[in-house]
Amino acid sequence: MARFGNFKVMNNAGDILFDVLSRLPTKTLLEMRFVSKAWHRLILDRSFVQAQFQKCGLALSGFMFQEKYRKCPIDISTFTYMPIDADSKVQKMVFGFLPEDVVILQSCNGLVCCRSCFRTQHSTTHSTTIYVCNPLFKKWVSFEVAQLDSFSSIALAFDPILDPVNTATNFKVVRIQQLENEQEEMYYTFEIYSSETGTWKESSEVCYSDGNLLKNNGTYAKGVLHWLTDTDQILAFDTEKELSLLVPSPIPALEMFIDAPGTCIGESKGLLHFIMICEDGIIVWCLDDYFEAKWTLKHSKQLQMIEDENPNMFFKLYKIMQRKRLPGMEPYMDPWAFKDEVLLMRVFSTVYFYHIETGKVVEVCNVASLGPNAFVSPPVIPYSLSLIPLDVSLSRSDPNNTNPNEN
Repeated sequence: MARFGNFKVMNNAGDILFDVLSRLPTKTLLEMRFVSKAWHRLILDRSFVQAQFQKCGLALSGFMFQEKYRKCPIDISTFTYMPIDADSKVQKMVFGFLPEDVVILQSCNGLVCCRSCFRTQHSTTHSTTIYVCNPLFKKWVSFEVAQLDSFSSIALAFDPILDPVNTATNFKVVRIQQLENEQEEMYYTFEIYSSETGTWKESSEVCYSDGNLLKNNGTYAKGVLHWLTDTDQILAFDTEKELSLLVPSPIPALEMFIDAPGTCIGESKGLLHFIMICEDGIIVWCLDDYFEAKWTLKHSKQLQMIEDENPNMFFKLYKIMQRKRLPGMEPYMDPWAFKDEVLLMRVFSTVYFYHIETGKVVEVCNVASLGPNAFVSPPVIPYSLSLIPLDVSLSRSDPNNTNPNEN
């Protein structure tokens, strides 16, 4: 039996200390693990991590942004981390603990999925390395995928509730490709990598659709991956049942808008959300039923009201959004990513956080500070600090590398 202050603790889930600490958020636990070696062991124990996730879940820590060249397969390795903590600064970074430079693809419940960078025009002729890592602890696993190009979509499916982590950390990675058959019909195929088997397999599921994937990032919610398409539909794929579905978006025909609205999808409180920014304002729906495509309007705020409440940030926002854009012009407002009630958006040349529960707007940075290629459909993913472990036997770390995500 070990003694912690006035607590007498045994190493099982019924202990008072176990129960108290497992109710604390991840950021607090990261500091408390240095109280003693025993606390450190407890906080990083798999059973504790599972209990803490079930009680607290994960809070959004920030967003990762990476530049992308226009119509060029060569990748840019540096990215920018934008923490939602008001006391933290936007910072340039790379995943220096990985053996090579990477492109961020997606995050899911604290784990981040990346791929190795394409260095030349002919990089797609060889296999590409996929990394799944926990940046907080600099742990990672890697595996290969063949014939991947810069426009392929790779998404991570990981849920500590559906697949508990008290014995092992299991995840799936899905590769989605759009192909054309002899009848000139476009369709999507799905390949699945399982960390349990360490192998790829091709799913028998096929989804016929003429839509192209937008923003190319998968959004995971309760066992289902989602991709936004340019046909007012969302492609959904159940990673356990290996079934796909095209869900109509909640917006009407695009012809009614002065310009095509900016859209994105994201997850909050376990539900898929659809976000639209148009001349009418910022509008958010959440998906209640897949098969009936039942959407609930969750938030709607007019641009004029946003401008009136934030006169120091926005000037003639509403009037400018009423103008027709010239061909080739970037949208005036662009929703980049959404997670846990927070929308990361670009308004003209400035990036903001928009909190839909309060309507609060927070200025993050100028787009120019993100790099010269920040306007070109940038990969943007939400990120949450997580205690989730990866199997030590399959992962590696560099103890000499500092991790800015711990700030």
